[in-house]
Amino acid sequence: MPCLATSDHYTLDLPAGHRFPIAKYALIREQLLWQGIAAPEDFYEPGLCAEEDVLRVHTAGYWHKVRDLQLSAREVRNLGLPQSPQLVRRSLSSSAGTLQSALRALRDGIGLNLAGGTHHAFADRGEGFCVLNDQAIAAAHLLAHRLARQVLIVDLDVHQGDGTASIFRNEPRVFTFSMHAGANYPLRKEQSDLDMPLALGTGDADYLAQLAATLEPLMAQVRPDFIFYQAGVDVLATDKLGKLALTPTGCRQRDELVLGMCRTRGLPVAVSMGGGYSERLADIVDAHCNTFRVAFELWP
Repeated sequence: MPCLATSDHYTLDLPAGHRFPIAKYALIREQLLWQGIAAPEDFYEPGLCAEEDVLRVHTAGYWHKVRDLQLSAREVRNLGLPQSPQLVRRSLSSSAGTLQSALRALRDGIGLNLAGGTHHAFADRGEGFCVLNDQAIAAAHLLAHRLARQVLIVDLDVHQGDGTASIFRNEPRVFTFSMHAGANYPLRKEQSDLDMPLALGTGDADYLAQLAATLEPLMAQVRPDFIFYQAGVDVLATDKLGKLALTPTGCRQRDELVLGMCRTRGLPVAVSMGGGYSERLADIVDAHCNTFRVAFELWP
């Protein structure tokens, strides 16, 4: 039975009208309970990420600026979130959620974080609503403690996982795979180990066919013993920042494909939520809940 990392620290106060849908983190937990997908005992508080784990991925200079609220105005603009003690706690808590999800995946087969997927965070800077790179932190922890030999990061957010690609550019034990809308943020792409830029407007059938044709041989090639899955729901046609055209059904089938492959192969997988910017908050929440519903169906 999957366990879900969640915390009150996942939410924070943002200026009125801010485009980042911070309310989704609390609403997803409520909906999972209301729909009976998860029970109260399935949730746990992951705590805060240790500085040692942060510094395995991020430079001391950048982390200290974040921690001490010393980011410049330009850095805050690039980040897209106002710096505050709340934001520092949120970033540490969300990263801890993915790290703990990875450790639970080693035990249970799967670990779920009701946040994370902050793949635009580089070693020395934050961008695109991402302060610390949670999956990079968790992957580096597994490698440092010899809990994994070869990691595969499957990043299916609509935006390229540029920060993750940059962090692991020279780390052969981590293979980064990013399937994303091509002509979309970030304007300047990094080089993942495998990038699959998609044409704008790609819908369910083409998306799922390309993913299925790529992922199976990729797993055979990389031979990972641990998977991180970035399950952004900004691939939906309703997404304001996405530019792809998946339906909610197609998005769920994507999750079934990825998580089903992990389940069939006995590969532990840690899931982070990633982005979602549909006009209706309910569309975002429903799509994220479908990811967790699939996990509970595959790991009953």
